[in-house]
Amino acid sequence: MEPNHHDWLQNAIAEAEKGRDEGGIPIGSVLINPQGHVVARGHNLRVQTDDPTAHAEVVCIRNAGRRRDWRSLTLVSTLSPCIMCSGTAMLFRIPHVVIGENTTFVGAEEIMRWRGVQLTILHDQRCIDLMRTFIAEKPDLWNEDIGA
Repeated sequence: MEPNHHDWLQNAIAEAEKGRDEGGIPIGSVLINPQGHVVARGHNLRVQTDDPTAHAEVVCIRNAGRRRDWRSLTLVSTLSPCIMCSGTAMLFRIPHVVIGENTTFVGAEEIMRWRGVQLTILHDQRCIDLMRTFIAEKPDLWNEDIGA
């Protein structure tokens, strides 16, 4: 089956928009199984829950629960994963990460590549626009975390 990265990303964008609409940071993530189905979703909840570790990818992986199929899943994120989120994906040996954009922020991509994680970077304009708008409107909120 040919992966449809843009359809998968649309699910992550919907999560990012949910986070934005809740007053949080517009970053979303989904986990995709080999059949192309979403098995978990999450969005950044750092503001909503006052939890500095509640980044989209970590929330998504938490929402996936206990599993034995991590090595067959694909993590999709609207923004390049930070060191914490990359580390979480590598801990569970998720082999493929699809990144909506890395223009506004470049995460731990080199570390993931070094560890053998396949990266697909889509340079999606919708993701870029979500982050640029957010950073322009709420620079203090962005800068209290990984943006600084």
